[in-house]
Amino acid sequence: MRWGILGPGGIASTFAADLPLVEGAELAAVASRNLTSAQSFADRHGFARAYGSYAELAADDGVDVIYVATPHAFHLEAALLCVEAGKAVLVEKPITLDLPTAALLIEAARTNGVFLMEAMWMRCNPAIRRIAQLVAEGAIGDVSAVHADFGLQGPFEASHRLRDPKLGGGALLDLGVYPIHLAHTILGAPASAQAWAHLTPERVDENTGVLLGYESGAVAALTCSINGASRNAASITGTAGRIDLPVGFFVPRSFTLTRPDLAPETFEFPFEGSGYQFEAAEVQRAMLAGERESPLVSHNTTLEVMALLDALREQIGVAY
Repeated sequence: MRWGILGPGGIASTFAADLPLVEGAELAAVASRNLTSAQSFADRHGFARAYGSYAELAADDGVDVIYVATPHAFHLEAALLCVEAGKAVLVEKPITLDLPTAALLIEAARTNGVFLMEAMWMRCNPAIRRIAQLVAEGAIGDVSAVHADFGLQGPFEASHRLRDPKLGGGALLDLGVYPIHLAHTILGAPASAQAWAHLTPERVDENTGVLLGYESGAVAALTCSINGASRNAASITGTAGRIDLPVGFFVPRSFTLTRPDLAPETFEFPFEGSGYQFEAAEVQRAMLAGERESPLVSHNTTLEVMALLDALREQIGVAY
């Protein structure tokens, strides 16, 4: 599968470093709005071609799938360009800034008959997939609570992308998506959602708390911040046990299952690289199977989570 990368920034560099770990992945081309930047990235990671415009990459017949790794605010424009050129697309999370534009992009992919997936790599991680399986099998009984937090130390300058509303800044869309996707993986869409946040002078959220309620009676208590390093861990509690994810819950290599009257069980999932190879492998699997979306990060999942993010942003007063 011949890969192109659109937007050669930091996250793209990490993704590109993991691509050689995926069987059948070919590093075909990279595009930036600056040819020098694209060529430097191509030389550093071993891509065959470099372009100084996104349109050239979208038009490259030697590329099968494009990973869009621009800042959040530019996902829609870049992904639409690729989709309308007939390319399969993996779009960095969040897929766009809001529900209407996410729905627009998904509809464009369906209209053009191409594969599209939001790059929520956590949902493709083997440990997360095993956890979802254990929960579905009833290993911890009925789920009663999900707890998760993701905080970065900071402080970040006002000019940093995390504080820039024009770039979709704030803790919720950059970090909060991980606790929210974990809760969604386990419990689905909530029946109710409440949020509170402290905003920066630029009017993006720097410290946010979310409480979700579910028809089953379960709750999810989630936090995210860009003004303090929290533990960045998670737990899933049920009526018959608990699953604990360690620090770095969004890219776990292990987790522990604890049940009454039984010794705790630790499940290990060692792997090379940073963990981005699993989403790339899932894209290739789905495409080779002729699928237009992945069951691991389905279009419906993307739309449900984006609808929730929109509702939470409205409550905390963050607008893009």
